Amino acid sequence: MVRNVLAEHLSFDQAKIVLEREEGEGKSLYMNGICIQGNIRNQNQRVYSSKEIGRAVETLNEQIAGGYSVCGEVDHPEDLKINLDRVSHMITKMWMDGPNGYGKLKILPTPMGQLIQTMLESGVKLGVSSRGSGEVDGDGNVHGFEIITVDIVAQPSAPGAYPTPVYEHLMNQTGGYKAILTSNEVKGDPKAQQYIAESLRNIISGLK
Repeated sequence: MVRNVLAEHLSFDQAKIVLEREEGEGKSLYMNGICIQGNIRNQNQRVYSSKEIGRAVETLNEQIAGGYSVCGEVDHPEDLKINLDRVSHMITKMWMDGPNGYGKLKILPTPMGQLIQTMLESGVKLGVSSRGSGEVDGDGNVHGFEIITVDIVAQPSAPGAYPTPVYEHLMNQTGGYKAILTSNEVKGDPKAQQYIAESLRNIISGLK
C-alpha cells in the first residue's frame, strides 16, 4: 500500500472544543478538544482504529516530551510541510479518551495566531483538522498512521450537501476542499455557479 497524506476535518461542535485561558502574566489562549475520531467511518470514508490513533498520539507526545515543538497552521497546506509564516498555534499535549484522540492547542502571538485569537474571542466557531500520513486499504481502514500536526480550519461544510463520490473525488484532488468552500461562497453569483456546475459535470464524467 502507498502512504498517503491524510487530512480529517472536524467542526467546532464535532470537536467539542473548549476555550481555556491560562492564568498569569501571559494569559495564553488554548483550544481543547477532539482532534481525530476513532472506530467510525468519517466524512472521507476512512476508518481509524483507536489502536492506530493511540499509537500515533503516544509517538507525538514523546516528541513533545523530548523538546520538539509541534506547530500547526491556519488552513491546510497540500503536503506535510509546516510553513512557518502560516503557524498559529502549537500542540502542548494529546491524549486518548475512549476511541478519540484529543489535543490541547496553544494559540501563539504570531500574525496568524493573533488572527485566530481575535476570531475566537469574537465568537467565531473554528474547527480543527488533523494532518498526517498512513496507508489506506480497500475498505478505507487506515494503517501505520502518523500524526504530523493539527491545523485550525474554518467550519467545514457538511459532507451530506454533496453526492459522496463527487465529494470524495473533490477531497482527493489538489485544491478540492477549497473548491467545495468556494461553491458555498458564490451561491448568489449565477455565472460562478454555472462555471462550477460545468466543472462538476466534467468530474462526474470522469467517475464513470
